[in-house]
Amino acid sequence: MAGETSLTTLLRSMSPQLNAGEYVFCTLRDGQLPSGVEIVGSFREQEGLTVILERSQAEHAGFAFDYVAAWITLNVHSALEAVGLTAAFASALGKAGISCNVIAGYYHDHLFVGQADAERAMHVLRDLAANAE
Repeated sequence: MAGETSLTTLLRSMSPQLNAGEYVFCTLRDGQLPSGVEIVGSFREQEGLTVILERSQAEHAGFAFDYVAAWITLNVHSALEAVGLTAAFASALGKAGISCNVIAGYYHDHLFVGQADAERAMHVLRDLAANAE
């Protein structure tokens, strides 16, 4: 199923959703995920396996982390080749002084912002959607 490519349509129908919980980024230098640890995402880097998981999972597994994030999903099905969506929301969040780490899934974009900035980020994203031209 093809995703949306029109930037205006993407922005207007972002429908940001704040997912419950606190999320952290950890690196596993040996690249091995211990049995029983549930992750929401991963990326293999030269230095090891980066995993994104709930803070409680990381603490239980004894993983080190130094950034606690909120997870926002943009509920519009954006095409992987769509141009401008990431730039638009990253710029808006940046102007508000909000750091954003983005993961593009097949269907949706997932934003990880500082836990303390979650509600402000939602406000910025809703404003961006409401004022899209």
